[in-house]
Amino acid sequence: MLNIPLMSNNITRDDVKCLISFLETADRFTNGPKVREFEQAWSRWLGVKHSVFVNSGASANFMTMAGIAQMYGKGEIIVPTITWVSDIASVISAGHKPVFVDADMRNMAMLESQVLSSITDDTKAVFLTHVLGFNGLSQHLVDELARRGILLIEDVCESHGAMFGKKKAGTSGYTSNFSFYYAHHMSTIEGGMICTDDDVFYQMMRMYRSHGMLRENDDENYRDEIQRRYPDLNPEFIFMVPGYNMRSTELNAVIGLNQLERLDGNIQKRRENFRIFMDGLDSTKYFTGFDVEGNSNYAFVVLLKEKDPEFFARLTAVLRRENVEFRRGTAGGGNQLRQPFVRKLYPGYEPADYRNADHIHFYGLYTGNFPSLDKASIQALTKLLREI
Repeated sequence: MLNIPLMSNNITRDDVKCLISFLETADRFTNGPKVREFEQAWSRWLGVKHSVFVNSGASANFMTMAGIAQMYGKGEIIVPTITWVSDIASVISAGHKPVFVDADMRNMAMLESQVLSSITDDTKAVFLTHVLGFNGLSQHLVDELARRGILLIEDVCESHGAMFGKKKAGTSGYTSNFSFYYAHHMSTIEGGMICTDDDVFYQMMRMYRSHGMLRENDDENYRDEIQRRYPDLNPEFIFMVPGYNMRSTELNAVIGLNQLERLDGNIQKRRENFRIFMDGLDSTKYFTGFDVEGNSNYAFVVLLKEKDPEFFARLTAVLRRENVEFRRGTAGGGNQLRQPFVRKLYPGYEPADYRNADHIHFYGLYTGNFPSLDKASIQALTKLLREI
């Protein structure tokens, strides 16, 4: 058997040693100076002005959508059909209306033509997901959204280090979200990051992270103005927005700082693995027309070129027999319009109308790609796929 898991444990012994050393000497474990240090290091690595460390990528989504509603009002948010559930749930929870568009087979992100044709006077933002390590942006889309005054929000949870031209994914929009979950490019066990160049949005996210408290805002002039406006309130307990407790801890930040040192090397290994995988696929059976430029591959995509339920059933049976772990439907389980909560809330959408997303849903899956995966295992996997 091939015995290929989705992910090897990327919390190394060196990470554990750093954490033990911190535990033996530190006197503060909740959100503090190590969190700030990690935020600053991440901002330098990504190339943005501000970062806010939170307890998950999903929390980053929820805070971002709440912040958009607070600053710009509620409205329509254009969202992918292929994405993680929290992207859709965060839009709904913030009181926005999701507007779904189909996937682009080349990168499984949003079809640009549908994004642009879906913009209305009520559109507040486009919430684009960079899926499984692929870049989902084009310069035309970025320019058009800027020209029309539409915010671009980037979900980069699965695509750390993916490149859009000479820029990293997550630096072209108004704000971007990352996840440091166990299986992602780097891990803080649980954790996420909100990244932006906008000073006001950054301060808003700092308040949202900690119950909406004014004291979390770094802008001293703003704090003084609010305190003068509300003299009846204790300055330590002024709540400016209906925030959450989505703080992370010093412990998670220590792991993040250590992991960040090897992130670039691990991304390069993932890219090399993906090239080996794509070179070994049979393009008559599997879709190989991906736009791989600048990818930071998260997982190997196995997508049938044509609809063939019987072949897909054989494929999944062989992978199970060989103990090759996989997830059907790729990111988020496939077409989000088929999920019960979406069908209940938005019955007007017909999932089958979103043909690319539905093809990915029924005839796509992904298997594990991680830095310690060896070339021989990848070649054995592609040989297996060719022989089905």
